[in-house]
Amino acid sequence: MLTIAGIIVVAAPLLLLAVFGIATLLRISLTERNMARFTEASTVLGLISALLILAVMLATNERNVSVVLGDWVRISGSHAHDLSGHEEKHNHEAGTLKHPSEETSPEDKGSDAKAVIKSVNENGATEKEAAEHEAAAEATEKEVAHSPVMDEESHSNHFHFRLKFVFDRLSVPFVIMTFVLCGVIAAFASRYLHRDEGFHRFFIYFSFFQLGMILSSVAGTIETLFFGWELVGLSSALLVAFFHDRPAPVANGLRVWAVYRVADAAFLVAALTLHHLSGSGDFDGIAGQGDWPNGTAVLSEGSALFVGCLLLFAAAGKSALVPFSGWLPRAMEGPTPSSAVFYGALSVHLGAFLLLRVSSLLDESLTLRILVILLGLITMIYATMVARVQTDIKSSLAFSSLTQVSIIVVEIGFGLRYIALIHIIGHACLRTLQLIRAPSLLRDYNSMINAIGAYLPEARAGNVSPTMRSRLYRFAFDRGNLDSLLDEYFVRPFVLVFSWSDRMEQRWTTWLSGQSKSTDDSANEKAGADV
Repeated sequence: MLTIAGIIVVAAPLLLLAVFGIATLLRISLTERNMARFTEASTVLGLISALLILAVMLATNERNVSVVLGDWVRISGSHAHDLSGHEEKHNHEAGTLKHPSEETSPEDKGSDAKAVIKSVNENGATEKEAAEHEAAAEATEKEVAHSPVMDEESHSNHFHFRLKFVFDRLSVPFVIMTFVLCGVIAAFASRYLHRDEGFHRFFIYFSFFQLGMILSSVAGTIETLFFGWELVGLSSALLVAFFHDRPAPVANGLRVWAVYRVADAAFLVAALTLHHLSGSGDFDGIAGQGDWPNGTAVLSEGSALFVGCLLLFAAAGKSALVPFSGWLPRAMEGPTPSSAVFYGALSVHLGAFLLLRVSSLLDESLTLRILVILLGLITMIYATMVARVQTDIKSSLAFSSLTQVSIIVVEIGFGLRYIALIHIIGHACLRTLQLIRAPSLLRDYNSMINAIGAYLPEARAGNVSPTMRSRLYRFAFDRGNLDSLLDEYFVRPFVLVFSWSDRMEQRWTTWLSGQSKSTDDSANEKAGADV
């Protein structure tokens, strides 16, 4: 029953996307009412299934439910076995290989130990001796399980990309929160965007986002998480550029997409590293034995630090942590419903969710935990300062959300995982309400000022000198010049390197084609002018 409910949780947003996509391809015009009803039905179906899983898990004290639907890609180790067969033949001809019947495999060692225990018990040995033999057998089995031979054999027999979903104490609350908030935003958007020419386009992007969030929440492997991660990023960039008839939203959408690309590159390197270390991207291979949050990582300290730093970089890009905080106010170019569901409630917490999912790595490396805490503290101070000087309500709420997300990151660094999860759920609900309320709040605020006849009193400034206050204000007003620093010291060197590579390629192809030098010089001048 839990397996069926888990499949329905994933299938509900997938069916919604399929309905909208097929209708668009076949040029079937869906009314606003029909699109809203399809979205509502999908959300309710997924939410009921998630609540059913939660109820059954609480009733049966089940902490982990895995739904495996097969492998996306599976690479067998047949070539390795063929190679080992040739080696055995060569050794046999040299007279150095024992007969297979004379050898003792690692599995036989464990079975021999169990046979000794059985024979000792049958001969009437004392309970103390039987217990000693049993302990020795368990130690032998543990040695066999962690022997290099078994690890090498397991690594060579399967290198797979598995389609696996996990429902545990982290994913189930996050899934329920996603369905609830997506349902609220969909109901709000169906009225807020009524008769808007982009109504259908918004709900198609919204279905992409909902599917991406659900896949990211229940992903049991890092490649499944990356697939959902990419859907969320794609829908985010498209919704930032929702009003594409104006140049500013399009430019900001490209900026958001570029930042996501850089962060996703680190995510991909981390995924490849995990596959190299364990042969698969299963999170069970990271957490080892034990369910979240009690899992113990099986990676070494150096490997945990390397993979953890890459995932921290990816989380910083997705959650707008320093130095990637500059794209967050740019994302406010989209419509209010997308701002609420993406950058106030769900998408901005996805980086923190990733850190929670791989939190067992933090226990293996003190350096990694310190980096997480420092990044959270720096972002918290930065976002607090910037939020106080914003002149529009959506940007102010965005940086206020960033302040809370950075506090959540600090909590994760200190190992307060349940507190961080509760903080995510509470903050997401609050920010959704605030961003939905923002348009009418401004009208109510102006009505209050008109009724009073004066502006509302402002908070008193602290004991800071005017000079320091002016400098801090300028720093916060310019948002730390993070975008300028990234453009100058990160983007510009890449542009120069690739521009030089392009010029070298043009010279090489020109020389191979036998064109004249004048043509080559004119092409170089044109390339330099473009740069």
